[in-house]
Amino acid sequence: MTPADPTPVADIGFVGLGTMGRPMARRLLDAGHRVTVWNRSAAPVAELAALGAVPAASLQDAFARPVVLSMLADDDSIRRQVLDTGVLVDAECSVHVNMATVSTGCALELAAHHREHGIGYLAAPVLGRAEVAAAGALHILAAGDPQWIGRLEPLLLTLGRRVWRLGPEPERANAVKTAVNFMVANAIESISEACALVESFGVERALFTEVMTETVLPGPVYTTYGGLVASRTYQPAGFTARLGLKDVRLAQAAAAANNVPLPMAGLVHDALLQALAHGWGEQDWAVLSEVARTRAGFAARQ
Repeated sequence: MTPADPTPVADIGFVGLGTMGRPMARRLLDAGHRVTVWNRSAAPVAELAALGAVPAASLQDAFARPVVLSMLADDDSIRRQVLDTGVLVDAECSVHVNMATVSTGCALELAAHHREHGIGYLAAPVLGRAEVAAAGALHILAAGDPQWIGRLEPLLLTLGRRVWRLGPEPERANAVKTAVNFMVANAIESISEACALVESFGVERALFTEVMTETVLPGPVYTTYGGLVASRTYQPAGFTARLGLKDVRLAQAAAAANNVPLPMAGLVHDALLQALAHGWGEQDWAVLSEVARTRAGFAARQ
């Protein structure tokens, strides 16, 4: 089916109601769209149904809507739900917008399967935590058929402040998202190591991060994670260490596929792995600060 076909974008299937999916689905409801929601567990579906969403009778029911948006956790989740179930075989949707952070290899695989079944496919991962999604202020990294991107941009702008058009190959969006998350992981690691250094000299971590963010390194990443590292606050997790490790591995896999060295990736990978070894996998990935503190000989927060 081509973008020239009539597609009532107000009738949407939304698949995956996790930390990010729930506020995104709420934004669509608040904008007046008819949203049919599906999730593996029932509680988020009931929560959205109370706000006016239509519970999907099945995954196939969600994929019967003209436009499907999905926000599943990772490669394994989307392969299980979209490929292994065979939902694409009889899907009635015109286009599927995958907003999850998946590997570039998975993006290629998904694009091929959708093409085989005559369904449009866009990769549109997002930049921003759950509170940013709730405010409709995400940055959306879109790649795929430019006609579909143009047609769906008004809908996507319900969820974000800007749609970044990254080209006709869907994997480009996932490459950009992976690269950005890799940079954030490096930033958290550098903040954590620097805080351990100044702490060893008796400087308050909060004072150091204030100096850092009000002088040479302003901006949302250093301000947000500087605050979390300074206060050693890792719950509730906006983005877990386990997911951070997954994304660093995505960067390593994408780099290996194109013979691009990422020397810093190994260091951050092992720091995140150490966080998981300490049992901190479900804490915010700012918990890298505790890893840095243990390396410096300070007692970690349990």
